[in-house]
Amino acid sequence: MEKIFLLLCLIIIIITSNSINVDARHHISKKTKSKKVISHNNSAPSPIEGSVNEPSPSPSPVSSSSPVSSPSSNVVPSDPSYGGGPTLNPEEDCIFDVMEYGAVGDGSTDDTEAFVAAWKAACQVESAVLLAPADRIFMITSTIFYGPCKPGLEFRVNGVLMTPEGPDCWPKKDSKRQWIVFYKLDNMTFSGTGTIEGNGEKWWELPCKPHRGPNGSTLPGPCDSPSMIRFFMSSNLTVRGLRIQNSPMFHMKFDGCEGVLIDQLSISSPKLSPNTDGIHIEDTKSVGIYNSVIANGDDCISIGPGCSNVEIEAVTCGPSHGISIGSLGVHNSQACVSNITVRNAIIRDSDNGVRIKTWQGGSGSVTGLSFDTIQMENVRNCIIIDQYYCLSKGCRNETSAVSVGDISYRSIKGTYDVRSAPIHFACSDTVACTNITMSEVELLPHEGELMEDPFCWNAYGIQQTLTIPPIDCLQDGMPLAIGETVDYSCSI
Repeated sequence: MEKIFLLLCLIIIIITSNSINVDARHHISKKTKSKKVISHNNSAPSPIEGSVNEPSPSPSPVSSSSPVSSPSSNVVPSDPSYGGGPTLNPEEDCIFDVMEYGAVGDGSTDDTEAFVAAWKAACQVESAVLLAPADRIFMITSTIFYGPCKPGLEFRVNGVLMTPEGPDCWPKKDSKRQWIVFYKLDNMTFSGTGTIEGNGEKWWELPCKPHRGPNGSTLPGPCDSPSMIRFFMSSNLTVRGLRIQNSPMFHMKFDGCEGVLIDQLSISSPKLSPNTDGIHIEDTKSVGIYNSVIANGDDCISIGPGCSNVEIEAVTCGPSHGISIGSLGVHNSQACVSNITVRNAIIRDSDNGVRIKTWQGGSGSVTGLSFDTIQMENVRNCIIIDQYYCLSKGCRNETSAVSVGDISYRSIKGTYDVRSAPIHFACSDTVACTNITMSEVELLPHEGELMEDPFCWNAYGIQQTLTIPPIDCLQDGMPLAIGETVDYSCSI
């Protein structure tokens, strides 16, 4: 009996031991799996998507397509709190710093060759970055940065990039009509936290085209002055974050482009600097201009012929000549502009607010324009259509004109400079302005007494609400006759 009892005790001990081992193995396995999940979810985030484990030890640019070994899937990631550091993306190896290509960045040395060399190298690599680093001042001369390039190229300026100091320092072999040109590019970004400096003062003083000076005086300038940044025959462009200032002529120009995003720019030049348009677009489609501040001596934003599907939102202008469509139809040309929207904008201390300007003798059409929720602060000519635009006294009144119609002004409020009527519709004698809609337009004098009534000539439309000041001169319905000598058809 005693032997049987001892045998039963031994069996119980063996079974209990096996059960403990199984539970221990199960607990350890479960704990290991739990550590994998937690470590993975809390690993240090990569500064750019698509990270790898270790940075390349080589400082030279490497294509993002270069093979990179990935860690084994069986390896448990280490706790990010203990060593290892952040992982890097292959794109970080695709930064082409102009300093590595011979740039000096002292503000006086010509760094053009270094920028061109860095561009040529970056152009060959997908998602590459040409970098002008911070705390450096780079002077380059008139340069065309050619495409096509691999997609995703970024020209990043974190320092200062500037022109030569005035026309006397401009190389004689270089064009005096442009400084930096981006040509035949697709999917390219121009961005950074730095400044683009135009050194425009000496250009503005050249004795060519006169312009208004202080206290009613007339000053000279400019001659063949360069536009600062030009994008030509390019698509899918992004311009973001830069400060652009003191251009000899236009600060930024887009022509022959499609698909443009402009965001968070600061553009500035003195109020009396001539022809220093902030952003000018022509023959360009599908444009968005957002969250930017522009103060300059000419149009804040100017939209030339051949433009369609343009959206401008959350932009502050002033001092300036306002947001302008035109001028259009010069030298009896055809001009077509359609589907332009301006909303949630502020225009202050400017000669014009929202303006459409066309020459006599042109053809084509301006249609589908919406100006919505715009605050005016001490603006002369807050709302203006001028189909008699002319730069001299020798312009004749002609029978043909660019047709203007389907224009909406909604929630335009604020104050105006009493030297001019706040609303001015001067339409062609033979080609009336049609389908003008006015709603919630409330404009009061900035200082002094209420100015004369709004001016209208051959303008037709409706008032959905009463306008301040009243615009009784806007005619109801449609004109009885429309000029027959003009080709209004546009295909853009």
